[in-house]
This record gives sequence, structure tokens and C-alpha cells, in this order.
Amino acid sequence: MDPLVRATLSVQRALPAAAGPALSLMLGAYLVCRACGSTVPVLDAMVGALAVGSLGFQLVRRLRRAYGSVRDDFVLFSHVVLLSYAVVLEAPGGLEGPYYPAVYAVMMLAAGFSSPAVAVATVAFSVLLEAAVAFVAFRQADHSRLLPHAVLIGVFTFLNLALFRAEIARIRQLSRTRIEQELQRMREAARSYRLLGAPSSALEPRSVRPGSDEDRLVQSGVDEIHTALRLALELLRQSLHLRSAVLMWLGRSGERLHVQEAATTEEGLLPGPFGARDGLAGAAIAQGEAVSLVGPRAMKHVPYYSVPPLVGAVCAVPVVEHGNVRGVLVVDREARDPFTSHEEELLRAATRFALRAIENERVFSQLERAKLEQGKLYRAVEALSSSTTETQVIEACVSSAREFATFDYAVVTLFDRSAGEHEICAVSGEDAGALVGQRFRHNSGLVSMVVANRHALPYRGDYDPARQVVFTRRLAPPPMESLLVLPLVVHDRVLGTLILGSHRRHAFSDAVRPTLEVLASHVAVSLSNARMLKRLEDLATTDGLTGVLNKRALIEQAERKLKSAQRYGRPMAVLVCDIDLFKRVNDTYGHDVGDLVIKGVGELLRRIKRDTDIVGRFGGEEFVIVCEETDSAGGALLAERVRSELEATTFATEMGPLKVTCSVGVAPAPGAGNTWEPVFKATDEALYASKRNGRNRVTVWSSKSTQHGAAA
Repeated sequence: MDPLVRATLSVQRALPAAAGPALSLMLGAYLVCRACGSTVPVLDAMVGALAVGSLGFQLVRRLRRAYGSVRDDFVLFSHVVLLSYAVVLEAPGGLEGPYYPAVYAVMMLAAGFSSPAVAVATVAFSVLLEAAVAFVAFRQADHSRLLPHAVLIGVFTFLNLALFRAEIARIRQLSRTRIEQELQRMREAARSYRLLGAPSSALEPRSVRPGSDEDRLVQSGVDEIHTALRLALELLRQSLHLRSAVLMWLGRSGERLHVQEAATTEEGLLPGPFGARDGLAGAAIAQGEAVSLVGPRAMKHVPYYSVPPLVGAVCAVPVVEHGNVRGVLVVDREARDPFTSHEEELLRAATRFALRAIENERVFSQLERAKLEQGKLYRAVEALSSSTTETQVIEACVSSAREFATFDYAVVTLFDRSAGEHEICAVSGEDAGALVGQRFRHNSGLVSMVVANRHALPYRGDYDPARQVVFTRRLAPPPMESLLVLPLVVHDRVLGTLILGSHRRHAFSDAVRPTLEVLASHVAVSLSNARMLKRLEDLATTDGLTGVLNKRALIEQAERKLKSAQRYGRPMAVLVCDIDLFKRVNDTYGHDVGDLVIKGVGELLRRIKRDTDIVGRFGGEEFVIVCEETDSAGGALLAERVRSELEATTFATEMGPLKVTCSVGVAPAPGAGNTWEPVFKATDEALYASKRNGRNRVTVWSSKSTQHGAAA
């Protein structure tokens, strides 16, 4: 019944998907029949209404979506192709008439507004439709007319497709370039206001990732500063009757001035750069105080006009922050009125306001940045806290690390102190499959040094694969420009390392490393908790001597498997294995040897069982195996294998070699019952039948054997 239901659901899903293409094929077939001359006006009207209605529906559906599927686009353009051929066949001249180029226009339309796959499918549909009309309706056996049409359709389509795609790529590249330029200007402004740290070298990546929270924070800060400065400059311009009030800022080199903000009545101010040692602005910067000029010489000291207007007076006031000149405020007006001491003081107040606005936004940005970092760290800790296994902790670790740094490669290693070996537990990135599960001895590589010293390496994350070894010389990560190995430390004990790699240089700067180290400490705690939880679970569910399930855990899992077998109507078998005359072993050889025998039986059962079977120690020398998808015959085969292999096993003791045997009882489900109690009771009955009949044998339970009290 289950395969039938799946097949029915598949058909139900496939029918709506195939309806559109099937309709296009049926309309094409009708168009070919109509071209043969067999026309019925009523049928023509009905089919025409169906075609127009379907075309309108497909068009409206496509316009409502930003992107159409290949199937929907093919249905739409195949309908348009059918409409164009219907018009061409009705027009004078038919396929050889003057209206045939309309088909080329439709092909260009399909190439321009659909994917390449849809364009190819539409061309194939058009060529097949025209071939059917020519050969079936017009009885043309000559291919010479069809071939040029097919070639031209293909040429028109693919040329338009190539040109259209090239133009889209050009526009996208232009848009990306403009966006990048705007972002770069924003970043430069943020760095000049010290909202964003400057990179330590030209090769260092941007401190801000486009679209990130940091990016939006910096953009907001720059916009707030510009708004405040624009308002202050506009108030200055109007109150002092100025033509322009321009705030110019020093670049990182201190040799160039750039126009940062301006309020002016003129158009087309030059943005710079201008020399920081030239003219009136250079004098104000050098002297650290306001400098003004009046008269004809004033016009020579306003470099920011593209077309210099008449300037009667100009004044430059340095912007001084904590004793360092950050920029200069330059104002000019047409009237030859000297700037009074009161006006100069007003200009100095304006520079102090500008610095205060920048400082306020700087503090606010730092607070917001700290808030963002704390939020990311909180989410990371929350994800780590909810992880209960080592695998979950490692996945949460790599995922959380991406919140703080951009990297292309991540590895988690764990250190086995007793064996002196490191194991690569997880890899994200290149060569993941080749490294996962690899083990290597403690050596002089970066991982071993980090474990030994409990400090992140290499220094500043600068990685040179020619000189530095990460794991071993044989086991090496892919070539990286930057790499950082972080210790996972909890209570002064190193559990392993977190390794992050990036193809960009200086990817792990001073601003990123401390946060990653804090994250690594939380990962270590979560990893330690997961190990402790695993140990507690093992203690609660595992027999300490043999490593198989204990009685409680065995019964819980067996009950679940029995319910599943009953629900899906699958067979199941339960085996009970008991060591023969085990009390004699303890009395003769001692309990230490008895424990050795029990442990050996547990190892034998773990080795023999399938992955889907479960093994548990039910008590003393008695073991239970629960086998899924196994009937009585299969259970008997497994039981016989257990019996024979144990019989062939020799245990070495101080008193000489020791051999033991076992008796096994097998009961099937649902034959013996559908719940644990009756099934185990039946298995126990079969076991004691084996004991009564001479031991070292297998007995399969059956209702008949139970009635007669004999082994089956």
C-alpha cells in the first residue's frame, strides 16, 4: 500500500506540472491540422479562446513573479510562438510571406526575457512546429526551405541572448563598481572621523563587510555626523552672510585635505585633494589659529571652486582635537568685509561643535559596536549551551565563529592526553574528507605548540606554509594567507584547538582575535560539558564491565523496537545467552577470571551483532540480543554462531587455558508476543530448555514446545 500511495502522490504532483507543456503541444497539433485545411468555425473559436485565455493567464502569472521557472517560461513563450505562427499562416504568403519575420521577433523576445534553457527549448519548439506544418500540411519533401529558417531562428535567438546577457553583466558590474565606490567613500569618512580603525597595510581587508551590522552601524554614524555638520555649516553661512562654508579634513598621511562637508550657494565644488601646506588653509594648520584675508588676494585661497567667483574675504580656522589638527574650516563671502574677532570666535565654536558631534557619534558607535558584539557572543553562548553532544558543539562552534570573523576554512582538533595524539574531528572547507578522522602524534607543529603553551598561534594570524607546520608535514591544510590556531582550554586543561583559515591576508586582526579567544573558551566549556554528559549517559545506560547496555537501557530500547516492529509488520527475534556452569568458573578460578570471561563474551557479542541489533547484559552471566528484521530461522543462525564461536574461544588464566560454553534461547516476535514481557518469558523458556537438554545448544521457542516442555 505504501508504494501505491507514493506513486499516487507523485502522479498528483506531476499532473499540474505537465498541464502547461501538454497544452502547448495540443495547440501546436491543432494548428498543424488547421493548416491541412480541416477547419470547423466553432471549434476554431473555442480553441482560439482557450489559447488566448491560457496565454493571458501565463502572462499575468509571470508578471507577478520576479523570476519564472523554466517550465512556466517555456509554456508562456511556446504560446507566443503558436500565436505568431497562426498569424503568419493566415497572412498572405504563409511561411514564405512578408510577415514571417514576426517569428524572429518572438525568438528575440524569448532570448531577452528568459533563461538560456527556455530559449533553447523555444527554438526547438518553433523549428519542430514549422517542420510539422511544412511536411504534414503543405506536403513539402524538400528541406531546403526549412533549413534557412531554422538557422536564422537560431542565429537571431542566440545572438540576442549573448548580447542581452553581456549587457546585463556590464550593468551589474557597473552597479557593483558604483556601490563599492560609495562604500569606500563611506569607509574613508568613517576612518577620518575615527569611527572605524584604519587597516595596518594596503593588503589588509576592509574592516567592514557590505551588508553586515557593522556596515550599517558605520553608515548610520557617518550619516549622523554629516547631518550635524551640514546643519552647522548652513547656520554659519546664513548668519555670517557667506557664499560658502567648507569643512576640509586631513587624510591619513596628513599631507592632503579633502572636502568633508559644505554649505554653499555655488554648484560644483571640487572635492579635493588639496595640499595641506598650501595657501590660507596651510597657514591656519601650521599656526594652529584662525587666518583671514580681504581683497583681491582672497580669491587665490579658495581652491574648492571649479569656476572661481568673486571673493571679497576668506577665513580659515583649524579644527584642533586634543592638540592635533584634524582639518580646517574655510569660509568666504563676496563682500570685502574683514572677519571680526566675534565672527572668528563663532567659527571656532563651530569647529568645537563639529568635534563634539564627531566625538558623540564615536562614543555612540563604540557602544553600539559593543552591544552588537555582546549580542553575537550571547547567541553563540546560547547555541553552545543548547548543544549536548560533541558533534553539536563543534557545529555550533564553527557557525558562531562566522559571526565574528570571515574565514574560508575551519578545523576542530581534540587532544587525547593519555595517548599523546591529536585527532581532527571536524573540517569545514577544502579537503574536508581527506582530513576528518586523521590522528597524529604530539610534535612541534602549531597545533601541538598551542596545546602545550595554551596561547593562540601564529603571531597576528600571519601564516607561512613554507616555514610553519600546522598538523604534520604529511597532513597539511590548503594554502592560506591567514591562519589562527586557538586553544580550547577549560580549568587550565587543553581539550583541543579551533583552527580558522582565510585566503585574505591579515584576516584575524587585533580587533577580532580577542573575541575569538573568548568564543574558544566558551567552546571548551561546552565541549567539556558534552563529554561529561556523554559519560553520565554511558554510566546510566552501559554496563561498566562489558561496555554493552545495562538491563534498564536494554529493556527501554527493546520495547521501542518491538513497538516499531508491530507498527510496520516486521519480524523480530530476541536471544538470551547464558554461560554454562559459570558458578564453577568463579569457584575454581576466582571472580577475576569470571569477570574476564564475562567481558570476553560481551566483546564477542558486540563483534558478531549487526549495526541495527542491540546487546545488553541482563544480569550476572546472562546476555540479551535484540535483532530487527529477523525471523526465527535468522535468530537461530545468529545464536548458533554465538554458541560456536564462544566454544572455540580460549581464555588465558594463571591456572592455564580456560574454555566455556553457553546455552541460547531464541523467541520470535510477534509469535511469542508483541510486548517485552511475553517475548522475554518465551526466550527464557527456550533458554531453560537448552539447559535441560544438556547445555551448549540453541533452542527456538514455539508454542508447541512450550506445551510439551521440550526444546524445539
